[in-house]
Amino acid sequence: MDHLKTGLEGCYVTIPTPFHDTPDMEINEPALRTYVRFLLDAGLNRDYATFLAGGAAGDFSTMTFEERLKVAEIVIDEAAGAIPIAIGAQTASTLELVRLTKAAKRIGADYIQVSCPFYFNHTEGDFEAYIRAAAEAEPNLGIIVYNTFWTAQNLSFAMVERLSDIPNIVGLKWAAPRTDAMEFEDVCSHFSKRFTIIDNNLLFGMSATPALGARAFEVHHCNFWPEWGIKLIDEVRMQNYAEISRMLVEEAMPFYKLWVEIENDYTSGDGYLDKLCMELIGLPSSRCRPPTRDIRKTYRKQTYDMMKKIKTPRLQI
Repeated sequence: MDHLKTGLEGCYVTIPTPFHDTPDMEINEPALRTYVRFLLDAGLNRDYATFLAGGAAGDFSTMTFEERLKVAEIVIDEAAGAIPIAIGAQTASTLELVRLTKAAKRIGADYIQVSCPFYFNHTEGDFEAYIRAAAEAEPNLGIIVYNTFWTAQNLSFAMVERLSDIPNIVGLKWAAPRTDAMEFEDVCSHFSKRFTIIDNNLLFGMSATPALGARAFEVHHCNFWPEWGIKLIDEVRMQNYAEISRMLVEEAMPFYKLWVEIENDYTSGDGYLDKLCMELIGLPSSRCRPPTRDIRKTYRKQTYDMMKKIKTPRLQI
């Protein structure tokens, strides 16, 4: 499984799912293919990134099982082996998770991303059994365990330790809130040799250091500025932590501050800001499916101003 573990190193890019502007908001396949081609043509390849199809910012929660597979198949086909592909496999059902796992392997994905089943307040034991069911369903498929604040159960240090005996769990993506107990740092420092740690907490300048050892980073900027992600990985490899910190403060922070502002009145965590940024550089785009409301008219000017401030290339007037 070492090749799957090292294959995750680099930017972890959640690809938004575009829809047609029709009442049923069908998946816009030509636009999705354009997204993937844009990222690849800009230089993102297996040396720099993994693509996540149908993740949270990819509208997985509003798609049917069949639509989720369709999105993954389109991304896999367009990428044509140039880059590793993960499929978002979040679900409320272990039976559906097993179906998604088997389907992911069948269509040629490299990984699935799994978080705690949602809706009910599941226990750590429930979460662990759920993950083990996926791992056993396809022992040669890489599994990324996603610790996120959008579910009822977080990963404890003890649970990570228990999961480390499952060979095909190769990635650990961390987006849970950081407390004074420094859970993220604790897990990184103890398990970064066993798993590829994906930092989704924007602590890149610290998590990439040898003491912690994160080797992958969730980068929304890649969707509208792929070269930013490439530069980030180059700086990580050169251990230039001062420059990484500058990039986060001067170029990433304005994006995330705007995202937090939007979340005061719109769905938390959806891919609407990625999509609007992509639209403003000339890519085909769409709103997210409801119940998330369309932000584009309300936040177009603020988003444009933010992108201009951070000197986003390709920005159109």
